[in-house]
Amino acid sequence: MTTVSWVTAFLDLPPQVHEAGSRFWTGVTGYAVSPPRGDEGEFATLVPPDGDPFLKLQRIGAGGATPTGPSVHLDLHVASATDAAARSESLGATVVHREPDAYVVLRSPGGFTFCFVHEQLATRPGPTRWPHAHASIVDQVCLDIPPDAYEGECAFWSMLTGWPQRTSPSRQEFRHLARPDHVPLRLLLQRLDAGSATVTGHLDLACDDRRAEVSRHELLGAVVVADHGGGWTTLRDPAGALYCVTDRAP
Repeated sequence: MTTVSWVTAFLDLPPQVHEAGSRFWTGVTGYAVSPPRGDEGEFATLVPPDGDPFLKLQRIGAGGATPTGPSVHLDLHVASATDAAARSESLGATVVHREPDAYVVLRSPGGFTFCFVHEQLATRPGPTRWPHAHASIVDQVCLDIPPDAYEGECAFWSMLTGWPQRTSPSRQEFRHLARPDHVPLRLLLQRLDAGSATVTGHLDLACDDRRAEVSRHELLGAVVVADHGGGWTTLRDPAGALYCVTDRAP
């Protein structure tokens, strides 16, 4: 079993929306942005005021690659990226790139991009308390899975992490993995009715006043796409990425 000690979510932003997306998510989280790093200054970290970072930004399309739209990928923090990649391959993942002694990039059986990295982090940040007294935090990555890939993808992520699957008592299209308490991001597994043949992902926030939180996001430039009666609102950020604000306790 691969021991995943931490989960980091990367917001992958094309050059034309990188500045808008970075500015928006800085405002949404209340976190500072680190100085850029990487060969072309393509990486930055959103740094919380307490605890260890778990959200990062990447300007995609560096090195002459053709950028696509905004997306999300995961970094899974492990003791040995090499060993974890070998186990992932045995479970059906595909290695895309290896950076010796640094990281390994893979795709899940359903095509979702993730990386194994060595950075060891341990302190989960608390929620941000806003001036009108409500609180929020990015606390979940939802994997949006085509119906024919759902069972296989759920089994893959559970076996890879060793985290058991939990079903929703009210909505059969949702499962989540029971993460250790110190891990900052939960993995939600959503079965789509239809859609792309490739698994994609989006961020979810927990908050204790959804109306106030959604209004705050609209002021930062987000647009409401749908207000769901089941306890969440779907929005589109200024970079064009969909995400959700939920009623989960932050």
